[in-house]
Amino acid sequence: MSETPWSWKSGKKSKYSKSQRKVLEGIERDLSKRMESVKPSRYAHSLSVARTAEQMALAYGEDPYLALVAGVLHDWDKVLSRNEQIEKAKECGIDLGVPYDLVFPLLHGMTAARTLPELYPKFPMAVWQAVSRHTLGAVDMTPLDMIVFVADGIEPRRRGVPAIAHVREMVEKGAPLADVYWSSFSQGVAYVVQTERYLYPGTLEIYNELVLARKRS
Repeated sequence: MSETPWSWKSGKKSKYSKSQRKVLEGIERDLSKRMESVKPSRYAHSLSVARTAEQMALAYGEDPYLALVAGVLHDWDKVLSRNEQIEKAKECGIDLGVPYDLVFPLLHGMTAARTLPELYPKFPMAVWQAVSRHTLGAVDMTPLDMIVFVADGIEPRRRGVPAIAHVREMVEKGAPLADVYWSSFSQGVAYVVQTERYLYPGTLEIYNELVLARKRS
């Protein structure tokens, strides 16, 4: 495990318009009101994911503004209790085909992506898709999807265990984004298996499809 917090910068700086900066300040303020007092660590994590996603977007030639927005909002529903989260999933019509208790950790991104567009209608659907997919992943991930997914796993507040350190090193070296996502996703699957946790069948389907897609490429 790393003895010091991981820190990585793309070497590029983002430039936002006055209106964009105002929006960013607003969503961070909204997140603070919703989360900081009840889950301060989760709040700090969200901001750290946002900054990591921003830097990754700059490094990989994607829109840092959208990455930053998705990062700030990705854990919006983490303030909900287990029962509240499950009830919200039911209200949103989210059905993963298994009992909700088994997939509780996967729900918060999906529920947030269903309701946040009402609060922030100016953001494109690409942001909400990235928020929705940051827990489960998908076969057809966009670059923004992959950036938010990976940033969630490697942000500096995460412990530097070997699997995370490996993905961080790939990012630092500028490895192809698809390869970085694959490494992050597959090592996540391995962790679930190693810790003898429930592995959602949909995750296994995504894993197998990614394996076949990588063999074809």
